[in-house]
Amino acid sequence: MNNSLYDKLKFVAQILLPIVGTLYFALAEIWDLPSAEEVVGTIVAVDALLGGLLYISTARYQGPTSDIGGDIIIKEVGDKKIFSLELNDDPELLEKKDEITFRIKRSS
Repeated sequence: MNNSLYDKLKFVAQILLPIVGTLYFALAEIWDLPSAEEVVGTIVAVDALLGGLLYISTARYQGPTSDIGGDIIIKEVGDKKIFSLELNDDPELLEKKDEITFRIKRSS
């Protein structure tokens, strides 16, 4: 799954479906719309499925090593490259680890 699709599905799961479900449920009470429980139940079921799929996608993307130590930032300034390290934890914790993984992020 590419980043764009992942971001869109995450928006649908975290924002859009809960809003639609809440809106329909509220309007069904006010306007006597049909099958409020069935409609909202269906939306929640689809949302749960989508959340599960996104969880699996994230786990596969991160791979077996979920201990991400931080990011290596590569920034190009003119004809030079600047490398910087952003740690997720206290630097002193590094000495206690046998292995650590860093993500590479490129910035222009």
